[in-house]
Amino acid sequence: MAVIGMNVSPEREFVFTDQDFETIRSQLYKHAGIALSDYKKDMVYNRLVRRIRVLSLGSFSAYFSYLASNVGEFPLFINALTTNLTAFFRESHHFEFLKQVVIPDVDAGGLQRIRIWSAGCSMGEEPYSLAMALRTTDIDLREWDIKILATDIDSDVLEIAQTGMYGVDRIDAMPPVFKTRFFRKGRGQYSGMVKIADELKEMITFKELNLMHSWPMKGPLDAIFCRNVMIYFDKETQKLLLNRMADLLKPGGFLFVGHSESPFRLTDRFKLIGNTIYQKDY
Repeated sequence: MAVIGMNVSPEREFVFTDQDFETIRSQLYKHAGIALSDYKKDMVYNRLVRRIRVLSLGSFSAYFSYLASNVGEFPLFINALTTNLTAFFRESHHFEFLKQVVIPDVDAGGLQRIRIWSAGCSMGEEPYSLAMALRTTDIDLREWDIKILATDIDSDVLEIAQTGMYGVDRIDAMPPVFKTRFFRKGRGQYSGMVKIADELKEMITFKELNLMHSWPMKGPLDAIFCRNVMIYFDKETQKLLLNRMADLLKPGGFLFVGHSESPFRLTDRFKLIGNTIYQKDY
């Protein structure tokens, strides 16, 4: 059995013991279901030390006391420890599948209604990409009832997502027709920025959501995009989330995951039908 020791780097500004790391890991798992690996210790230190400086605290133990007595610090604690890596049309085959399979499938049912959840939406590139895909299908969706729910645990990235403003370099690889139709160039103090067109913003509702808490949506959903989110959870939590997502999806609904994620051996409620694309089986 390993003994937790000091293991303190002399270059560090504050003492950071193995026990400090275990305290942080326990708090993050308890409140957000996120399981930190042992090799994340340096990352944890580098991110939380910024909060210690901002709050003018002298140690990690002082920060833990502050965290325990100030409920408003918890969102900032979680924000500091979550990673947000995203891009427009990341895993582009998912968006092509949405256009070529999901939309025709819904259209064949005659409802003209679609509900999609972007879980772990980060700074908004994923839900905005979904909206662009829906606006460029071969089927005319102008009269459809379309709603995209975009959620994230990180309130900071949600604030960015809701503004719909990005550096112009973020759309460099996008087809020119998309740039012209869906983005507006910033001027003056917003030079070098682009803003998402209102026709896309109107399709999306952004909400802060901890996946370990109750979910406000009732379903049935046509598709869930939960990509590169479950990699932060242990197997038991992944199993729980997958079954909860299956409950929300309509019969035959679709689940899109990251390339390092799979429901295999966690639940039998999904079948693989494409590259990181699953369909609800029951």
